[in-house]
Amino acid sequence: MTDLSRRKMLIGAAASAAAIGVTATARAASFGNPDHPAEGAINAKSPSSLTDPGPKNPALAGQFPSTQSPPPTDVNGMAEFWASFNNAPKRIQNGGWAREVTQDDFAISADISGVNMRLSKYGIREMHWHQQAEWAVMLDGGCRVTVLDELGRPQVADVKTGDLWYFPPGLPHSLQGLGPDGGEFLLAFDNGKASEFNTLLVTDWIAHTPPEVLAANFGVPAESFKNTPVDNLWIFQGGDPGPLADAQQAVTSPLGAPTHPLVFSMSSMPPVRKTAGGMVQIADSRNFKASTTVAAALVTIKPGGMRELHWHPNADEWQYYIKGEARMTVFDTGPRALTNDFRAGDIGYVKKSLGHYVQNIGNTDLVFLEIFKADHYAEVSLSDWLTHTPPRMVMEHLNITPEVLAMFPKTRPDVVPV
Repeated sequence: MTDLSRRKMLIGAAASAAAIGVTATARAASFGNPDHPAEGAINAKSPSSLTDPGPKNPALAGQFPSTQSPPPTDVNGMAEFWASFNNAPKRIQNGGWAREVTQDDFAISADISGVNMRLSKYGIREMHWHQQAEWAVMLDGGCRVTVLDELGRPQVADVKTGDLWYFPPGLPHSLQGLGPDGGEFLLAFDNGKASEFNTLLVTDWIAHTPPEVLAANFGVPAESFKNTPVDNLWIFQGGDPGPLADAQQAVTSPLGAPTHPLVFSMSSMPPVRKTAGGMVQIADSRNFKASTTVAAALVTIKPGGMRELHWHPNADEWQYYIKGEARMTVFDTGPRALTNDFRAGDIGYVKKSLGHYVQNIGNTDLVFLEIFKADHYAEVSLSDWLTHTPPRMVMEHLNITPEVLAMFPKTRPDVVPV
């Protein structure tokens, strides 16, 4: 008997046993705990193996049950993929505040850095520009954005909760909180090193340009700029910006407006997937045409539901958790697998092509963003792959019966119910 024949016979025997509800002893011993030596609390027979009498911070430890007692399928560890705005220092000024998480704080996050900012009613984020693209989503309230593109075409728009904006690298812009209570938003830059505390500010440039150069450039007396702030404003309290229509009229250019609007309403768009477990809405350059370097998905998972086993082949995934409680496991070569817990304000990160899934472990909807440094959203579903591979190939890999394979989802579900 050849090795191949013997293997087929063993596979057939295992499949037959599974079909009648019998699993080989070796298989039963490893199912749900594949590693040697055995891992997980379930395999700790000595009582003191589970105690932790040393120093601890109970409040912090209590936020991470999956790291305190990981599932027995976790193995070998990997780079930390959890961070949070909840413990990021706030820079507070009259007019609002901001806090950030960059690669300096979160080593794994090479492609994206994030900023959480709030502007008071009429609070202003000073006119500025970046060397990186800025993608943003309104989390609460409203904001007025102004921007000028590289052809000299202006846009002024008021954005509300759920709206996005995208400013390509180098485009100058400003942000102002609106009534009745200002606005809060998330910014994502397409470079993990980018910092909101290190931007190119209009007051800084004016203050550090010789007066005679300013006079020549603007055609006004040099004395016109004698009261320009020596220290930058960054965030400051402004006044009522007035009606949107008036602001739009004031900036009208004979060149018109940008070809593709730099503002987009993601919350009002129909989901690309909707199941009993939740839904996924996607904004990328195919519908938000201005957003050429950042793609995003807004994911809603019902209690008990799960973002299916999948991976993204074109970019790292930077996550921002908006609402609810989540548990995510990431799978890497090695094998390596690690599970962690996430709540509102937390950040997750999954390297390109690493398998992962996200579970809603709370009692309310779980809502989070998936953000990618890419022009389009791309995903590969594990169940989609397995049901679009010749059945015999799949059954020989997994030792499952045709009946089991026939139950797998035939189209990518994205979110599965409990």
